[in-house]
Amino acid sequence: MELPLINRAWQQRVQANPTLEDFEISRGKIFDMDFLSIKVQGMLRLILALVTITALLSRSDAQPSSGSFLLIRGAFVIIGKQPDGDSVRFIPDQPALLKKLKRSSRIRISSDGSVQLRFEGIDAPELHYENLEQPYSREPRDVLLAQMGFSNIEFTPKGLQVRSSLPVQIRGAILSEAAEGNGRPISYVFLERDAPSAADGSRLNPDPITLKRSLNTWLLETGNAYLTIYSSQPESHRLIFRNLALRARTLKLGVWTRDTTPDFDLSTLEAVTQQQLILPKLFRRAVVYFQARKQGFNGSLVDWFTANPSRDDGLLVGSRRTTLSRVLEARGNRIRLLVDQLDLVLLDQ
Repeated sequence: MELPLINRAWQQRVQANPTLEDFEISRGKIFDMDFLSIKVQGMLRLILALVTITALLSRSDAQPSSGSFLLIRGAFVIIGKQPDGDSVRFIPDQPALLKKLKRSSRIRISSDGSVQLRFEGIDAPELHYENLEQPYSREPRDVLLAQMGFSNIEFTPKGLQVRSSLPVQIRGAILSEAAEGNGRPISYVFLERDAPSAADGSRLNPDPITLKRSLNTWLLETGNAYLTIYSSQPESHRLIFRNLALRARTLKLGVWTRDTTPDFDLSTLEAVTQQQLILPKLFRRAVVYFQARKQGFNGSLVDWFTANPSRDDGLLVGSRRTTLSRVLEARGNRIRLLVDQLDLVLLDQ
């Protein structure tokens, strides 16, 4: 069965853009949403996701003796730091292992030996981007720290920096291939009890069972983070992550009880800092867009992307390359996302 995954507005965009005429996404051709009710479609997607996850997790793949992900053991620390829902600081037992990651020259180790991590495949609501935060940004941080084992956490008055916690450190490990542009190792993050049993510094290709034990997937399946996939993530991993996010969305967990990404108001900055929860990637772009408006830019968010191509993120939607501006539609102060946000794959710079 070919499911109607994309609405009429997107069809019109395709017809107006010959480079997208034959556009298909991985689960079906473009049809109108009226063919199936959203509820029926949601249930079919959930069934597909559950079947896929079950099949993947039932595989008994052994950990390969070599692979592209580097296992680095160490400890997580939060005192004096500003953790959020998808990033914590990590002190590796062997700091020299960080030099084996791609783009390691960008990594900056702080005076206490810690580095800031970026959790692979997810993005939690922003807690302190340009001194602004999104709605529902503190809850994912708090549940993440509790899941890691931190308790009795005291924050400074603004509620961002940790003043004290018990314990001081939590043992764990990461699987990473590379650092991103800001120097954070892009990581699958594990508590010590859930980490692969291989020796520190081993090269691994994590199987589905290993991925399911990561904090990344836990945050997705509990709805405490958005799916945010980059093209560098292995395609088999992307499928696992997408299905977990789909299940959380169908069950309306966490961010999915509040998400307005498909259609939101952008008349003021306060609309996305105080009133509406949107995909963090879009939130960050909206913040810079409003900075440009203060400096005299006159136009919609889509217009701003056109005028600032370096900010117009490259995407894969299915097998087709496009950009963020071409999957958005601006009508007055409203912004509509014309594709399913779970189908977005951001192209690495």
